Amino acid sequence: MRTKHLVKVFYLFTVIIFCSYSNAQNVSKTGTTAANFLEIPVGAPAAGMGGAFVSLANDATALFWNAAGIANLGKTEVILSHTQWIADTKFDFAGVVLPLGEFGTLGFSFTSLSMDDMKVTTIDQPEGTGEFFSAGNLAIGISYSRKLTDRFSIGFTGKYVQEKIWHMTASAFAFDAGTLFRTDLLGGMIIGATISNFGTPLKLEGRDTQYFIRVDETKTGSNDKIPTNISLDEWELPLFFRIGLSTEAVKTENIRVTVALDAIHPNNNYPSLNIGTEFSFKEFLFIRGGYQSLFLDEAEGGISFGAGVNSKMLFTESIVQFDYSYNDFGRLKFVHSFSLSMMF
Repeated sequence: MRTKHLVKVFYLFTVIIFCSYSNAQNVSKTGTTAANFLEIPVGAPAAGMGGAFVSLANDATALFWNAAGIANLGKTEVILSHTQWIADTKFDFAGVVLPLGEFGTLGFSFTSLSMDDMKVTTIDQPEGTGEFFSAGNLAIGISYSRKLTDRFSIGFTGKYVQEKIWHMTASAFAFDAGTLFRTDLLGGMIIGATISNFGTPLKLEGRDTQYFIRVDETKTGSNDKIPTNISLDEWELPLFFRIGLSTEAVKTENIRVTVALDAIHPNNNYPSLNIGTEFSFKEFLFIRGGYQSLFLDEAEGGISFGAGVNSKMLFTESIVQFDYSYNDFGRLKFVHSFSLSMMF
């Protein structure tokens, strides 16, 4: 009985914060946060459903979407995901989920955004100095989740975040929290809620901001090699709230149709909605579709499609699943995502 009251209070509190924050924000604050790779959708199944995955979180990508979901995974699961992201960048995710019985469930994740090396150019050497530079981001996380009742689970993730460009590096620590609650409504509708990337700000540091000055230009012979640094600002992480609903609209012996809806409120943009659906045939073949960034003005996100298949490995109980998704990003063209997971 006490747990039920706690669940109700938590969701009421989350909704109040979400609505209050929505009404208070009059500007989008676009471009005011760092480490925005933390917003890139993880996993082809979720991307194929338009990012409406907070209340589903039914595979190892729950480490990103909603850590509470890993408590419902009964087997050890490993997932690798690759996305050909915008502007020829590469987005990769790896996750491991380890069920530990009554103790709960542990998860480990690694996220990376990378690019090919580029030439270093200057005004005097527009064709290149002979040097090359690179830029990249990474996040390393550890998650813990546990079922508090047969209907309610909660999960947490702590992570280290790093951004790097040439000789400059910025680091931060962040925290995610999420819940899942299965109701008796509409055939077992699931409600999910998360807060992601609550943490310390990022500030680039390194030798690329160092240069030399002359303290007094009026004095002949004064030292013109006094080292100094350009002072850079700190930037907040992309903090966002998500509330999601999902239910099985159709469920027979061979066919299942799941529909999902997510409401998202970030600290660097206006609120929006993601919607998605998944058609499953014998839990072997999966067809997905969705639409992201609904009601967001000037958004590049749009329609998405996806498909997946799984199969048991010979002579074992292990299951291997392959998934693909296509996401339309308007003027930024389209994005392809691939995921390979193994459950054993």
